[in-house]
Amino acid sequence: MRSTLRYALAAAVLLSVGCNDNTTSITITPLPAPSSISSISLDSAIFLDWTDNAHDADPQRFVWYRVYSDSFDVVDSVCTNQWVLEGTTVSHEFLAAQLRNGVSRCFATSAISIEGLESAWSPVWLDTPRPDARNVLVWGFGGTHDAQSGFRFWDDVNGNGYGDPGELGLVQDGTDPTIDFRMYVDPGDSTLWFVPEFTDDSLQLYQNTPVADLTSIDYAPATGYTRDTIQAVPGYGYVFKMVDASGTHYGGVRVTAVSRQYVIFDWSVQTDPGNRELAPPRAAVLTGKLAAAAR
Repeated sequence: MRSTLRYALAAAVLLSVGCNDNTTSITITPLPAPSSISSISLDSAIFLDWTDNAHDADPQRFVWYRVYSDSFDVVDSVCTNQWVLEGTTVSHEFLAAQLRNGVSRCFATSAISIEGLESAWSPVWLDTPRPDARNVLVWGFGGTHDAQSGFRFWDDVNGNGYGDPGELGLVQDGTDPTIDFRMYVDPGDSTLWFVPEFTDDSLQLYQNTPVADLTSIDYAPATGYTRDTIQAVPGYGYVFKMVDASGTHYGGVRVTAVSRQYVIFDWSVQTDPGNRELAPPRAAVLTGKLAAAAR
């Protein structure tokens, strides 16, 4: 966290003010409230991000942010005012995990100063976790979440050649040799990298500039794939080539966000062997509609 020296200095200042009757009183005010907040809806989680203006206003006094959540009354369309502390962070982002899909929650943040003063809260933000082909979170391999550090575009369990429910977009163990890729965390700089895992899987950067949306990755290149690792960068698109007994399949990924521990991305896969046209799978689209209806 922040240096304990700042706490000692702050305490000394307050003591001096309180003991010297000839000293002009000093009014210490809280840091400003985070001015805005936004989020990314995930499967059983919400990724929160807010403006860092509280830290930027006075970095020497800033300690951390508090993150709060509250249940949401769907009937009356209001937060229930039963706020609980989700956690604290020195960063302007936070992952609220282990949430129930389809159940909306309210979120807000505040800033804490070295004097222990809490700012006013940010505007209240509402979001609903949901399963989707958009915004999938995969952890970096080598930490405490290795069981969620791998990804498989499609596992045709029943062998019928169709992307049935439960077969698409699987977050799996990073040690499983059948996954398409795992996320690797570079211990030197905490960057995250795509690592092809299955024997005949390979990938490439879709283009050298960011792509506007997952749908921008409309056609997989015929050549140029590699088994080398490629860094995950927000806004960029990646194309995977998977070869197994059922034929050659292609998948697309657009990275939404990258932290020091995990990556969030959108994905698509083509289940028709040899077809390089990429589009979000039908099953995932239907799932998204059902989730939207549950809001």
